[in-house]
Amino acid sequence: MSTVLLIAGSDSSGGAGVVRDVRTLTRLDTRALCVVTAVTAQSDANLSAVHVVPASLVRAQMTAALATRRVDAIKIGMLATRATVLAVAATLPVTAAPVVLDPVLETSSGGELLDDPGRHALCAALLPRTTLLTPNIPEAAALLGTRIARSEEELLEQARALLSLGRGRCCSRVVMAIARMRRTFCSQRTLRHCGCAHRASAPCGVAPGARSLRRSPRDSRRDSSSPQPAIGPNNT
Repeated sequence: MSTVLLIAGSDSSGGAGVVRDVRTLTRLDTRALCVVTAVTAQSDANLSAVHVVPASLVRAQMTAALATRRVDAIKIGMLATRATVLAVAATLPVTAAPVVLDPVLETSSGGELLDDPGRHALCAALLPRTTLLTPNIPEAAALLGTRIARSEEELLEQARALLSLGRGRCCSRVVMAIARMRRTFCSQRTLRHCGCAHRASAPCGVAPGARSLRRSPRDSRRDSSSPQPAIGPNNT
């Protein structure tokens, strides 16, 4: 059984964050180790409060988790602040374990989950160490400081630009959900949580000896009936 280290915030609604990640990985027969970066009070409609876990405690959680057992992949989600971004970057092991970075910037309702200094630090300190980057459409545009893509061609252009931000050293693939472009939708009443399930399954596709990257998001439909992602920059 593969083991994934999850670094993320908690979501009181249970639809996103570390709770959703653990649920998805469990259904994919994958063991989870957890590092909580922030505690949020939110529903499907709004974000009402955020308590950021001190960066020193985030580092302590990571150190303890990494000492527990071998990690086959690492998934990074909500980081909230620049201090947390830098703490995670400093504590990431120098190993062959692939890193999936889900750049969580806002809630579906618009609540901020990573401040501006944190966004800059994420691009500078974490993106170069990332194996797989999984932004949604607004996140991709926000990281690049440009407008939201309006076509699949623009999405692919943004994927290439994000790869260049990784300086070509580690960030080898970019996956972006393009449900609105393909006109495919969840069977749920809201699109919220669909991308969360897809991105939670990504470590299962990049862990050594694990199922393929194409198969993992498809298998996550056991947890959420979700739209297919586009895989870039070459859409392969």
